[in-house]
Amino acid sequence: MSADVVPASSVTGPDRHGSRTAGEAGSTHEAVVPAEAVAPLMRGIGVLLRLTEADGTLSLSGLERATGLVRSTVDRITATLAQMGYVRLDGRDAILAPRLMELGNAYLSALRLPRLLNAHADALADELDESVSLAVGDGDGIRFIHQATRRRAMSLSFRIGDLLPAERTAPGPLFAAEWGEREWARWRERRAADPHDHRFPAVPPRTDGPPDEDFETRTREARLTGWALDDQLIEPGLVAVSIPVREVRTTGIACVASVVSHTSRHTAASLRDTLMPRLRATVDAMERELLEAPEPEGRHAPSDLAVWTGASKQELGRDFIESLARGLTVLTAFGEDRAELTLSEVAQVTGLARATARRALITLEHLGYVTARDRTFSPTPRVLALGFPPLSRTTLSRIAQPHLTELAGQVRDSTSLGVLAGEDIQFTAHVPISRIMSANVTVGTRLPAPATSLGRVILADLQPAERPLNLRKLTARTTTDPADLAAILEQVRQAGYSLVDEELEEGLRSIAVPVRDRTGRVVAAVSVAMHTTRRTPGQCVADVLPHLRDTAARIEAELHIAGRFARISPV
Repeated sequence: MSADVVPASSVTGPDRHGSRTAGEAGSTHEAVVPAEAVAPLMRGIGVLLRLTEADGTLSLSGLERATGLVRSTVDRITATLAQMGYVRLDGRDAILAPRLMELGNAYLSALRLPRLLNAHADALADELDESVSLAVGDGDGIRFIHQATRRRAMSLSFRIGDLLPAERTAPGPLFAAEWGEREWARWRERRAADPHDHRFPAVPPRTDGPPDEDFETRTREARLTGWALDDQLIEPGLVAVSIPVREVRTTGIACVASVVSHTSRHTAASLRDTLMPRLRATVDAMERELLEAPEPEGRHAPSDLAVWTGASKQELGRDFIESLARGLTVLTAFGEDRAELTLSEVAQVTGLARATARRALITLEHLGYVTARDRTFSPTPRVLALGFPPLSRTTLSRIAQPHLTELAGQVRDSTSLGVLAGEDIQFTAHVPISRIMSANVTVGTRLPAPATSLGRVILADLQPAERPLNLRKLTARTTTDPADLAAILEQVRQAGYSLVDEELEEGLRSIAVPVRDRTGRVVAAVSVAMHTTRRTPGQCVADVLPHLRDTAARIEAELHIAGRFARISPV
C-alpha cells in the first residue's frame, strides 16, 4: 500500500461520545471506529457540534450533559478551543468565536463555487427582489453555501451551512435524481428512523405532509424537466424554484440555484412561470463562469502549525490537547489552490509529521469531514456544520464587544465602536467604565461625525467629495472651517488615528483608530474616551494608542475571517 493512502475501512459514523446531530448521519448504523482514530479530535468535534446546535452558546455544565463527557474533559477541550481562538470562555459559558469560521472557509475556498458564483446569485436577488440561495448535496440532505436574503418582515432565516432534508426542499429532487440505490436505501432508512426530522434543527419538525412516495415522484419529474419546486414543504408560506448548475466538463451537478419567496408574493406556480426564465439565464451564466474559470495553481506553502501547537502545549500544559488542535487545523490545509491533497501534501502544508496527519485524516474521514479518492483527500460540506450557521449571521458589533471589554479593562476608560450613518457617527457597541466621571453613551447614540474621533478616522478614508459634513459649533474648540477640517482629516489619514480634544463636549477627550474590512476599506472605528483630567493628549498617544491599535487588529482579524464568504452587518 502506498504511504499516501489511508485505509478505506473507515466510513462515516457517529462520535462514540454522542450521537450525530442535525441530520449529519448518512446512515443510522453504528459505524466501527477505526483503531487509529484520534479520540480527542472526535470529542472536540462533538463539543463544537453541540455548541452549533445551541446557536453558538452553551454553559460548560450544559456541554457536559449534551456530550456525555466528564467535566474535566469538557474543561480541557474548551480550554484548547479557546487557545485556538475557536471559542471564547465567558464565565461559565463557552461561546463560538468567529475564527472558527476558518474551517468552513477552507471548505468553501476549496469548493471555489462561492467565489465564482456568489455575485451572480446576488445580482439575481437584486433584480427579482427575492431571496436566492446556492446549495450543494450532503448525504441525503442539502446544505447551503450562499444566501442572498431580502430583508423583510417575512424573510428567510436559513444560514450558510444549514442542512435541510432533501425531500422537503426544491433542490433535493435534483440531487436525488443522481442518487444510486445505496443513497436511496440510506434515505429510506433515515426517514424510518427519524420521521419527524428532529435531526434537522434548521427546519420545523415534521408533523405531517406528503408521503415519502411523493419525493420519489418529484425526483422522477426533476430528472425529466431539469427543475423542481418546493410548494410549502418546509413550512406554510415558503415556496421555491430550483435549477441545477452543472459542471459542463463533467455534466455533474456543481450546486443548485434557487429563488425563494413567500406565498404573499408568489405561488409556486407563479415562481415557475414568471421567475424561472430569469433563474435559468443566471444558471447559464454561472455554468459559463465555471467553464471559463482557470484551473487552480496548486500551491502548498507550509504553515507554522506544528510550532504553534507545541508552544501552546508548553503554555497550557495538560489542559491543551495537542491532538485536537492539530486534527482540526488539518481541515485548514485545504483551500482554493489545495482542493485535493495527498497525505504527503497535508503533512507539508501543516508542518505535521506524516503519522500525525494520517491519523487526523482517518478520524476526519470516519466522521465525514473529508472524503478519500485514490491518493487524495478533499473536505466535504459537513465541515460547515462546525459552527458556520450561527457564526455566519454574526455582526461587527458582536465581533467587537469582547475586544472592547478587554480594552476597557486595560485602559480603565470607556471604549466604543462606531460606524458612519449619514452625517453622524452611530455607536454600535460600547463598554462603560464605572467612575464618578466617565464618558457614557448608549448603543444607537448618534453624534456629528466631524466633531468625534470615531467619525474623523472614517471620514479620512473617504474622498473629499464623498464626505458628509455637518459642521456645527458645539464648543469653543469645535472645528467648523471646511478647509481646516480637510487638513485635519489628511493628517488623520496619514497618522492612522484621530485625537479630538473638547470639540464635541467640554472636558471630553477621545482617541480612535480605524477598523478595515478585507478590502482595506474603513468600515468602523474604535475609540477610548475620557475626561481631560485623566490623561494629556501626549499620554493618550503614548499609553492608549498602542492598546487601541492592538484591539482594532484583533477585531479586523476576526472580521476578515467571518466576512470571507458571509455578509457581516455592522450592527
